[in-house]
Amino acid sequence: MAERNAGGRGLITLVLGGARSGKSRYAEWLITTYPEPWIYVATGEARDEEMAERIAAHKARRSAGWQTVETPHELAGALRAAPNDAAVLVDCLTLWLSNLLEAEADIEGETARLQDALAERGGPTVLVSNEVGLGIVPDNALARRFRDLQGNLNQRLAAQATRVIMMVAGIAVAVKSP
Repeated sequence: MAERNAGGRGLITLVLGGARSGKSRYAEWLITTYPEPWIYVATGEARDEEMAERIAAHKARRSAGWQTVETPHELAGALRAAPNDAAVLVDCLTLWLSNLLEAEADIEGETARLQDALAERGGPTVLVSNEVGLGIVPDNALARRFRDLQGNLNQRLAAQATRVIMMVAGIAVAVKSP
C-alpha cells in the first residue's frame, strides 16, 4: 500500500542540496523503501561525454527493479503516465528547469502543470532539486534569472510537499516532516 498524506494523496518528498551533497543517492534509497515498481524519471540529457558518464553512473547503481523514463521537458506528462500508486523518483528538477529555460518554454505554466500532476498522484513521489541560492550572486542576468526561478520552484514544491529533506555532506536533515 502506498504511503499517503493526511489528505489521502501520495506522499511528496522534496530532497534539496548542493552539488555532490548526496541528494540522488538518498532519494534512490528512499524510493526503494516502497514496494516495486520504482520509476526513475530522468530529466538530464547526455549532451557531452562528461554528462553521459554521470548518467551512466546513476544507471549503474540502480538495481533491476527500476524502470527509467527519460523526459527532459514533459515532466507533468511523465508523472501522469506512471502507474498512480507506483513510487516515482524525479531526478532532477534543476536540469528540468534548465531545459525549459533553454527552450524558452512557459516556465510558470509548466510548473503549474507539474504541481497539478503531483496533486493527482496516489503513490509516493520523491523530487530531487538543487538549492542554488546559497552561493554568491551570479555575475550575469541569465544566471541570476535561473537562480531566481530555481528558488521559486523549490519554494512552491516545498509548500506542496509533505516532507522536505536538505542534504548536507551526505547527511539528510529534515526541514519539514509530517
